[in-house]
Amino acid sequence: MPLEVYRRGNGWWVKGYIEFNGNRITNYQRRSTGASTEAGARAWCSAEEDREIRRHLIGDEAVLTFADALLLYVAKPQDAGYLIKVLPEIGHLPIAGITPRGVKNLGPKLYPDASTDTWWRQVVTPVRAVINNAHEVGKGTPPIKIKAYSEKERIDQDQVRGKQSRIETVPFSAEWVGAFCAHADVYNATLVRFLFETAARIDQAVSLTRADLDLMNKRVRIKAQKGHPEQWVTISHEMMIELANLPAKRPMNRKTGETLAPKVFGYADRGGYRKAWATICRKAGIQLLSAHSGRHGFYTELRVRQGVDPITAAKAGRWKNHALPDARYAHVETDQAEIRARFRTNSVQAAPDNTLNPMIKRR
Repeated sequence: MPLEVYRRGNGWWVKGYIEFNGNRITNYQRRSTGASTEAGARAWCSAEEDREIRRHLIGDEAVLTFADALLLYVAKPQDAGYLIKVLPEIGHLPIAGITPRGVKNLGPKLYPDASTDTWWRQVVTPVRAVINNAHEVGKGTPPIKIKAYSEKERIDQDQVRGKQSRIETVPFSAEWVGAFCAHADVYNATLVRFLFETAARIDQAVSLTRADLDLMNKRVRIKAQKGHPEQWVTISHEMMIELANLPAKRPMNRKTGETLAPKVFGYADRGGYRKAWATICRKAGIQLLSAHSGRHGFYTELRVRQGVDPITAAKAGRWKNHALPDARYAHVETDQAEIRARFRTNSVQAAPDNTLNPMIKRR
């Protein structure tokens, strides 16, 4: 018999078969529709019948929805938050029917005041990961390739929101580090010098415990992050002395008030340093820079200021390919006025030598 809805307790259930052209295409079903009304139950039946008929005619890939694919994907907590916002928009759509342009169009719809970089990070990247994961686990759905937002799209969106994206990061310099450390406490001073010297990310730095320090061999164990494995990083003799004289400090969880295990730099998480740095920079009269500027400063110091070759500099900073840091982390420091002045170094031009021009008659 075709699907039939009936009331059971406070909800509505369904029993029967789904048929197509008079033939049964499913096994006998007896389950809850999840609906609290008869109308809701009948709507569920209609959607389920359409779904099974598509499966019967085309195959499994025709009925796997984005919501189904999401259940197959293990998302990181941050990505899960992004996907929750995406789900109401495309959760009901079959994976096979989701297009690259459709995914990109979700960006301005969900985050109208954000940059194209935010659209890519919070919409395109997690959605693409869910779809491609379904393909990789053998659900018969095609993978999806999505082109990046164009430069014109980025500029147009910046005009709409009245704010420029991709503002160039200012790298640490020896002068900035010196001024910072002159007004900083010993923990933040050592943290800044550690970031500048090792190119460590802030999360890697604040995660350090005394167990991660092998000071006898002048090295520090950096945890795995962004596709890079856990590894030991060599430090200078001066940094070894600083870390040896730095007592581990027990940070406090700002949300719960709980005292946590001791950390080398005394911060509980990657954002804990910001307030202290703002105060230190204000006292020092210098520009407030983020911890990530240390990574930029490391590479700029080696490549631009000291002229170290790109392969050596990239390896020292644990980049797999020197092309990336050369394009993103090396900051030109030559004054633009100086560059233009080079075209005017010889203000008096020599008189033309007409003997070299055959078009000029000799007298």
